Amino acid sequence: MSPLDRAPPVLKGEDGEGSVQVHQDASMKIEGAKVFSVYGKGGIGKSTTSSNLSVAFSKLGKRVLQIGCDPKHDSTFTLTGSLIPTVIDVLKEVDFHAEELRPEDFVFDGFNGVKCVEAGGPPAGTGCGGYVVGQTVKLLKQHHLLEDTDVVIFDVLGDVVCGGFAAPLQHADRAVIVTANDFDSIYAMNRIIAAVQAKSKNYNVRLAGCIANRSRDTDEVDRYCNEVGFKRIAHMPDLDAIRRSRLKKKTLFEMDPEEDIVQVQKEYIKLAETLWNGTEPLAPAPLEDRRIFELLGFD
Repeated sequence: MSPLDRAPPVLKGEDGEGSVQVHQDASMKIEGAKVFSVYGKGGIGKSTTSSNLSVAFSKLGKRVLQIGCDPKHDSTFTLTGSLIPTVIDVLKEVDFHAEELRPEDFVFDGFNGVKCVEAGGPPAGTGCGGYVVGQTVKLLKQHHLLEDTDVVIFDVLGDVVCGGFAAPLQHADRAVIVTANDFDSIYAMNRIIAAVQAKSKNYNVRLAGCIANRSRDTDEVDRYCNEVGFKRIAHMPDLDAIRRSRLKKKTLFEMDPEEDIVQVQKEYIKLAETLWNGTEPLAPAPLEDRRIFELLGFD
């Protein structure tokens, strides 16, 4: 039986009434690096945001590791210019004998020295994403790859808030939410805030704020933040250059230095500086569904 078919150890009820959460081995704690988890509605641009933020940190002289936590394993696509093998792929090749793996089997060099890892995921309908994240961190620690790292960024699947894909929150210092200036994105952000707040009862993770992405305006995002006690920490405009960078398999920092691209690069550098210098731990109060519709819904 494959390890993916085994049920991971769980904690029941510790993160909220009726919850079932993947249990983190205390020895797997990431030490010495600042750890950020990036969440948001599916398709909102988390991977683009994560990759450009990773480069921004590297431009500040930080040693950066980005971990993609999505089965489609395209988080680091613009950093490496290709789809790299996942941790689960390489573990399957050695029949899950992790001791046979070398760092170069699952860690790849990206633009400006950013280290790239794709955790991958279990086959559809089987296994647990939390197990995959746990095995990835375990491998990185076994090979001492986290000892030479200043920043770790987890780029997490969609707006899933189950115990498995909430697993990166067990490692993170701060969670960042990517949103757009629309109802669906903010609705997803509200659910993610609730998930992070649940995890913060038992882990060190706290909310850093949100990034308004692909948005001309930020009025709806700001209205929601003011209502719940949250904070927008960056605004990435809806530029076609961002879409084109992904088609070219590049980060924004590799594109021709057009004026609008340079401005977004500066915004990413500013965001990296903000996160590195430390953000206040936010504790917003998520809204009930009915209240979100009243606040942002149609008349």
